[in-house]
Amino acid sequence: MNKLRRSESFMFDVEIGDGSGRRSFWMHPSVPMQFHFFGSRNPRINRLWIEELMLAASGPNGLSITPEPAEEENPPNPGSAPRGLS
Repeated sequence: MNKLRRSESFMFDVEIGDGSGRRSFWMHPSVPMQFHFFGSRNPRINRLWIEELMLAASGPNGLSITPEPAEEENPPNPGSAPRGLS
């Protein structure tokens, strides 16, 4: 979301579930988005994964979904900047 807030566009690349290829989306601040969450709990955000996805989105190949890593045992202070992004 930070890239979109800064009016930065990026490529979002997704593998098609049946193995028939990939689909790429050009993400731009003017394109409306919708989020759908299942269940009544607030989703838990894995900071380490978010950092990895942000780095990928800023790279030359754009954003691709990667497996979610295990969460850190001692997450950073919510007020501090994520590693590598300050």
